This record gives sequence, structure tokens and C-alpha cells, in this order.
Amino acid sequence: MALPPPSQAGTRQNQSSLVKCGVCGTESRQPVFRAQPPEQAPDLDLRPGEPVRGTMRRWLQECPNCGYAAPDLAQAHPAVPMVIAAAPFRALRADGGTPPLARRFLSWAHVLEETGALHAAAEATLHAAWVADDLGHDELARQWRLDAVALWRGGPPMETEQKVRSLDALRRAGVWDDAAATAAAMAEEGITGPVAQVIALEARLIAGFDAGRHTVASALPPPARRPHVTHGKTRRGLGDGAFGWLRRLFRR
Repeated sequence: MALPPPSQAGTRQNQSSLVKCGVCGTESRQPVFRAQPPEQAPDLDLRPGEPVRGTMRRWLQECPNCGYAAPDLAQAHPAVPMVIAAAPFRALRADGGTPPLARRFLSWAHVLEETGALHAAAEATLHAAWVADDLGHDELARQWRLDAVALWRGGPPMETEQKVRSLDALRRAGVWDDAAATAAAMAEEGITGPVAQVIALEARLIAGFDAGRHTVASALPPPARRPHVTHGKTRRGLGDGAFGWLRRLFRR
């Protein structure tokens, strides 16, 4: 199950359709997603810039009856009914200390983890950290970044993009020794081009104990600040549209 592309800003973000939950069969009106490239540079962990940045509430659909949350509510892995009926999922849904939007992403992350999609679960958990960032819940953001790193590391061998995002998560969480060792190991891999510039920036930030938000434009020269219009071409699933142009840099 793929993670969603961020929804398109503008008039299309108000579109919705009637969707039947793939778990409990409840019909509800859910947003229709349209991806578009951000106008501003993404963060080093690939959180998109505005206007996409502010559309997170529309990235997942959520069943008002059973609580299942997913990019496409009508689709569900065969094991999902058992996952959402179990105590851990119900406890997560009942946790009043978790912001509602973050809880939606964590619910999706839990489903992904329980169905074996650990890297996708890491992505969804990182999205919850972004929600915490916006709300000023620094400790929650820190914990969910570390949870995301654990999921990435616990899954299949990471691609370069995932290694860089894990590195940024460690830095943002202030885990300096691990972050420094990760940056040093990546520098020894012989990576070149734009990714090497991002790694070098991360290493400098780590050396300065800088846990703040930084964008890709800080590491790369233009056009990192504004993707070309052709970057708006999309396919289903996260990794295209708003994020795809940068991810292609990581795969050069």
C-alpha cells in the first residue's frame, strides 16, 4: 500500500466523493486528491514547501465508523480488519494526548507496520512528526522521528533517499552521536552530485548541534528553490508529483 501524494492546493482541494470503507463498508464523503508541485523548496526530510505543505489534512481518508485511515479508504489489505480490531490500534485511536491529525497518520503507520510495509510505515510516522512540528509539540515530534528511523532501519535495506531522510530525522531529534556516525558512513559511500551536497550540509549542521528545520535550497543551487513545471506529472502513490522531482535527484 503506497502512501498518498499530497493534495493539490486551490479549488480542487474542495472536491470530495462518496467512498465505501474497505474494512467495515461504511460510506462517507472523502476528499479527492490531486498532486501538484510545491512552489517553495522542500525540507531536507522532503516535507514539501507551500502551497502543498499546508494540505496535510487531505492526505489521508478516514472512516468515521471503524477509524481505518488510508490514502484510499476503499482499499484494504486482507489483514487490516484484524489489525484495527486489536487492542493496540484501539488504544492508539483512544489516545487523547495525540493530536487528531497526527493520530490519523499514526493509525495508517500502524496498519502499514502490522502488514509488513515498514518503510511506508516510517513515512507515515514522519508525517505525524510534521504535524507535531506545526503544533509546537517538540517532544512528540522528536519521538515520532526516532520511531520513523527505527522503522526504516527495521525494514529492507534502505535506498539512499531513505538514508538521507533518516539522517535528517536523527539530527532534528538531537541524537548527535548517531547522526554524526550516520553522516560519516554515508560520506564514505562515494555518493556524488546533489545528494552529496545534502549530506555535507547535514554533517555541518550536526557539528554545530543545529536541530532546526532547513530546506534543500540550503544545500543545492537553483532550481532547488522552484521545481520546473514538468515536475507536476504524477502517478499514483507518494514519490511522484510534489516529491518526485527531488527523489529523482537521490537516484542519480
